[in-house]
Amino acid sequence: MKGRARVKRKSGSGGASDGFARILANTGWLLGGKGVGAVLSLAYLAIVTRTLGVADFGRFALVLSAANVIKTLVSFDSWQIVVRYGQPHLAAGKGDALNRVLRFCILIDLGSALAGGVIAGAIIILFGNLMELSADMGWQAWLFCMVMMMTIRSSPMGILRLFDRFDASALAETMIPVGRMIGAGIALALMPTITGFLIAWAAAELLCAAVYWILALREGGERIGRWNAGRALDARHENPGIVGFLTATNLQTTLSSVGQQVAVLIVGLFVGPAGAGLYRLANQLANSLTKISSLLSRSIFVELTRTHSSHGADALRTLFRRTNRLALIAGAVIIALILTIGHPLLGLIAGKAFLPAYPLLLLLGVSACIDLVGVSYRPLLMATDRASLSLRITFIATALLLGLQAALLPIYGTMGAAAANIIAATVGFLMMGLASRRALDVHAAAEQTREGGA
Repeated sequence: MKGRARVKRKSGSGGASDGFARILANTGWLLGGKGVGAVLSLAYLAIVTRTLGVADFGRFALVLSAANVIKTLVSFDSWQIVVRYGQPHLAAGKGDALNRVLRFCILIDLGSALAGGVIAGAIIILFGNLMELSADMGWQAWLFCMVMMMTIRSSPMGILRLFDRFDASALAETMIPVGRMIGAGIALALMPTITGFLIAWAAAELLCAAVYWILALREGGERIGRWNAGRALDARHENPGIVGFLTATNLQTTLSSVGQQVAVLIVGLFVGPAGAGLYRLANQLANSLTKISSLLSRSIFVELTRTHSSHGADALRTLFRRTNRLALIAGAVIIALILTIGHPLLGLIAGKAFLPAYPLLLLLGVSACIDLVGVSYRPLLMATDRASLSLRITFIATALLLGLQAALLPIYGTMGAAAANIIAATVGFLMMGLASRRALDVHAAAEQTREGGA
């Protein structure tokens, strides 16, 4: 018995080491693409802010935020479905079953696009005046939203991640900053207006979606089965729990993202486009500095799912601890960067007119780093079939965020809205941390029970 236990612990350690190595490698590929994107984003942000000025950039930011809010509300993280339910079919060589999962996700994405178009039209009709959008600008905003909806690319993203082709995924993602940089230059030369930059941003989304599908279909090839093998809706019966998992991931992504985007809209309603522009710029720069959070989350989910199904509780716990340490170091480094180079970087990018956004950048950066330190929590809960618990925690944190923003914004302005982010992020971090450790304990106890019964 002792010999077998020693072998198992060694195997678990090896599984955790391999998983952590893949997380680093895959995150490295994504960071490489995002590194290019970060450099280019500084350049095209400088072009847009200096060309439009504070007020018009605020209107531009409101359109982008409205489109992102709608996209977040209606879109599903179907790539997680492809990874979670596609892995067993891929391992068993059931390409046709995998294809039905993929087509099921595509149907979900198309339905999301249609719903998003309807919601976008309603928002623009009802709230266009509050956002200071003219009738002409309202039509442009709706068309931009439709492009955002039709370029939902979660399904091909799932194919690439299922086959561990994070390098190809990084290449596809790079098309957005490349497209925006090229488009911003063309808009500056030919149409230096909000309309011109909206066209540039829309073209970048189309380019990214096209590259994603080209790479995904080439990588999948025959392994993703036949496109006429059965009905896509058959995936619901072949993969028990897929609808519940899909709903939980959608609501969780919506709740975790909507607060950030809605904040820009709320700020715009309270203090006007100029205040919204400052808040949007600070939020975008803070998120750019902490982009590693979302990149780590994607890599971690894939490896935690694989480790949970293929290795023991020891390997899962070891991998979880290693990713936590990595996230803690990254968060500390980013806080130091914001404190040391945040102010001069803001002035260099946007000019002196946007320097009042630095206190917002500092607060929003701290909030984003808190999320970064806890980046492993949500993927662990999802991988251990506790999506509903993760959803409930996210709902509480988001409700707290929006409630605090509504209470603090009228009193403290944009600084109150930014402070609300820190409070909500801290509460969410503590709750997710407790739930994750509980999930590990339960998983270990269940494994010991199975071994004892055997």
